[in-house]
Amino acid sequence: MKQRIKNYLIHFIKSYQKKSIQFNISISFSIIAAICMGFISIALYTRYVDSTESIIIEDNKKLINQASMNMETYIRSMMRISDTMYYSVIKNADLSQENLNRDMNLIYEANKDNVISIVCFTEQGDLAGATPVSTLKEDLNVKNQEWFVSANTTIENLHFSTPHVQNLFKDSNYRYYWVVSLSRAVELTSAGKTSRGVLLVDMDYSSIQQLFEKINSTGVGYTYLINRNGEIIYHPRQELIYSNLYQENNLKAAKYEDGNYVEKFHNQDREVIVKTVGYTGWKIVNVTLTSEFSMNYEQMRYFVIMIAAISFLLLICVNLVISSIIANPIMQLERSVKGLENGNLDLDIYIGGSYEIQHLGRTISYAVAQMRKLMDDMVKEQEAKRKNELDALQSQINPHFLYNTLDSIVWMVESGRYEEAVSMVTSLASLFRISISKGKNIISIQDEVAHAKYYLDIQKVRYKNKFSVEFQIEEEIYQFSTIKLIIQPILENAIYYAMESMDGEGEICIKGYRMKDDIYIDIIDNGLGMSKEQVELLLTNDRRVRKKGSGIGLINVHQRIQLYFGKNYGLLIESEPDEGTIVHIHLPQVCYDGGK
Repeated sequence: MKQRIKNYLIHFIKSYQKKSIQFNISISFSIIAAICMGFISIALYTRYVDSTESIIIEDNKKLINQASMNMETYIRSMMRISDTMYYSVIKNADLSQENLNRDMNLIYEANKDNVISIVCFTEQGDLAGATPVSTLKEDLNVKNQEWFVSANTTIENLHFSTPHVQNLFKDSNYRYYWVVSLSRAVELTSAGKTSRGVLLVDMDYSSIQQLFEKINSTGVGYTYLINRNGEIIYHPRQELIYSNLYQENNLKAAKYEDGNYVEKFHNQDREVIVKTVGYTGWKIVNVTLTSEFSMNYEQMRYFVIMIAAISFLLLICVNLVISSIIANPIMQLERSVKGLENGNLDLDIYIGGSYEIQHLGRTISYAVAQMRKLMDDMVKEQEAKRKNELDALQSQINPHFLYNTLDSIVWMVESGRYEEAVSMVTSLASLFRISISKGKNIISIQDEVAHAKYYLDIQKVRYKNKFSVEFQIEEEIYQFSTIKLIIQPILENAIYYAMESMDGEGEICIKGYRMKDDIYIDIIDNGLGMSKEQVELLLTNDRRVRKKGSGIGLINVHQRIQLYFGKNYGLLIESEPDEGTIVHIHLPQVCYDGGK
């Protein structure tokens, strides 16, 4: 696995290096921008989530605190009704002489918006007074009622019941109300004797219901009310709970102290806030599912993604502009320098962009100028060197040929052979005129062939026509160029090495022709020929094969041709003992322009 990751990384780096500098800058900036934008977006979103959760929790706390205050106000008002009834009415009344109903009715009328009924029972469960109705149901034993038992069990305290239907009295309209009962033990006086009784104030449950419905209509999550034992007094899904269609973690909530809690109930994470209502031990519980937070974050999530995407697109555009500004001068400099790969030193180097790129352009431009100057100097030096070498090679012509020719001319004059002497002098003059060629090294093939003819004319006189000569030159090659004095040295070698040693008549043939895009001039003799070893030594610096002759030799001609036209051209020799020799002169096809 590590090797595969390493291979992927190497492949990515190689692909990255093959891209243009503008692409690399753009993609690098874009990746960095995307990473930074991602971190910033995540940080902002996380900060928003934390802040929103804190705000929601704080808002819910405020709602619960307000609900607790309202509940305490409501409870105090009920307690005040109970206290007023007990201390202002029951304590001052003698049941043997007066009825409690009139004063009860006054208190009820003053608080009937929140009170369903006010009732007082004796210790035996008999009715001592009631308002607004006073007819108890038949066969009703109030001593078995929870509120009655609680009041007589702990006589010092006020007791609040869970919500229940008030069904103590007969109602002609059959209207029965949901109430929360506030009960307490009281002392009743009758004929100067005191006895225990129970005062019952039935609070209207709808007031509590309306209060919590208002709370649940605002904020996040839901809020319910339980007593100290965890029994539900109000819940927004109360009917579902009673029908066992919904469950609540109320028993555990009853054990919580006031504060915030995180719990998991039925595989749901929940934020729970608990607040105890004074005087009663009741607890207000607010529950917010964590999933509800996520629902609130969805719009923010989309907003953050949209802002991040727009910002990323803007950053890409900015990156393209910046990378273009940075990369374009470098790319133009690279394009202008590209010609150097092809050896073009006459190009204009781009100078622009930032200071560093301008400095680099000037440096390269200066280097190119220096290279151009050095190349020019080298070309001049090589041309001078080649000219000197050609001059040196050409200067190797053996002066013995001239001396012998002049001796022959003197001998002809002395013998009265004036016409032959004139012909030889004319041939010699023509020979040297072409040899000099106004100092030019390049002449036409036509002139080189004429030079060879003049040379052979002289040699045929000297050797008294000991050999015959034949020229087979295609006229179309006359217009091409050659180095001067390349045929004559080969003829000289053929005469000295082949013709002198022959008993019979020698033959020399000069052929000129074009093959493909090259020129070939062949010098063929029917002399004694040479062995393969001798042929291999002819184009080397080994002097074992050059005992006499012009002194230039075949290697001289071969080197001059290669020096001027290149290594692909020169001489090729074929020879067999007693079969003669063929020397091929290989030249490029270059039109002669007059030696310019």
